Order: sequence, then C-alpha cells, then structure tokens
Amino acid sequence: MAMVADLRARCPWDRVQTRETLRPYLVEEVHELDHALGEGDPPAIREEVSDLLLHLAWQLVLAEELREFTADDVADDLERKMKRRHPHLFDLGPRAAWETLKRQENGRGVLEGLPPLPPLLMAFRLQERAASVGFDWPDAAGPAAKVREELDELALEAGRRAGGQAGGPPDPRIEEEVGDLLFSVVNLARKLGVAPDNALQKANRKFADRFGAVERLAAERGIDVHRAGLDLLDRLWNEAKSI
Repeated sequence: MAMVADLRARCPWDRVQTRETLRPYLVEEVHELDHALGEGDPPAIREEVSDLLLHLAWQLVLAEELREFTADDVADDLERKMKRRHPHLFDLGPRAAWETLKRQENGRGVLEGLPPLPPLLMAFRLQERAASVGFDWPDAAGPAAKVREELDELALEAGRRAGGQAGGPPDPRIEEEVGDLLFSVVNLARKLGVAPDNALQKANRKFADRFGAVERLAAERGIDVHRAGLDLLDRLWNEAKSI
C-alpha cells in the first residue's frame, strides 16, 4: 500500500487511475492467477498472487483517499465474518453449515445473492445452495441415474428432429435438453467431489494435446488433415492415445 501511495504521488499514470479504470486489469489478473493454479506452476502462482495483491492494495489506497474505509476496517470485517462462519471454533455457538450461516447473515432466500458467475460455476453453486437445506441425493448414484435419464431424453428429442437443417439457430427443445444434461453432469461432479470447471479445463487441455499429436502424425505421413476424413482421423486419434 505504501508503494501504491508513492506511485500515486509521483507517477502521472498511477495518479489518474480510478476504480473503473483498474477493473479490467483486476479481472485479467484473477484469470491469470486461476490459469497458473490450474497449471500447478509455483513460480507462476507466486507471480500472479503478487499481481493480484497489487490490485487489492490499489483498492485499499483508493478507499482511504476517498475516506470511505481503511485497510484495518477491511481486516476487522474479515475477522468478524470468519468468526461468525466458524462459531464452534470461537465459542460463539454450535457448528453450522457454511451456506446456512451466510443466509442467516443476509436474510436472503436459499438461491438469492449469488454473483453473476460463469454458467458452469453457477450450476455448481445453485446445487450447493440447494443441498445446504437438504435438497440433495444421499450419494452419487442418484445424479448418475439422472445423467442417464437426461441423456435418454436428449437422444429421443434429437431423434424426433433428425434431418433438420444444420447451421441454423438451435432448436429450443434440443437446447433445453442439452442444458438439463449439462446441469445433471455438474451435479454428478459435485457429488463425486470434483470441481466441474477444473475437470473440463483438464479435459480441454487433454483434447488439445491429443489433437496436436494427431496433426503431428498426419504431417509426418504427408496427410492433409483437412481432407483426411473421419475414418483416417479416428485411426490417428487412437494412435495418438497410445503415445
């Protein structure tokens, strides 16, 4: 914070920054830290944590300049919140579910108060909230059966619309069924203790790496992937899986 305050005093660029001008950079830094965490790269994590801390320092310095709140105010708020949400550790009451304690704080409905999250994470958090009041399967068998049910419904709906024109807007009913299937898969991941966003990120990376191997195999054999066709590409894919 002292460094940021010094830059505000001596650097023309830093002096004119506001909360609004810094928002895009803050969002970018969070994404970069998330990527470093996903890669499991300690030096990159260290660098991105440092960059994020800089932006938090910026927000604290700006708030103090505007006489809205101080860094100590923020620290005190955080300590009180963590104590409220861990009452059994600070002799403040019995242990309770995190989501239950949060609802008691703000008086909102079970699903109210969530920020605008990416759809995959939103599905996870909605299900997590509902589970906090007992609206949940006892184990993964229930959501696994639901995935199969939703897949069957999607296959049936797609079969009814077979032969439709490709490339146009999505069929509303098909889109709904795909959404239901994705939602049920997220729920299955949650019951298995898997963060769906992380799992999908790893699957994306695995697919990209494997398809890159397909392209390398094709190049070594003088095969044009644009003209190879599905059968040949599938054989190369299976070969790439064994590499």
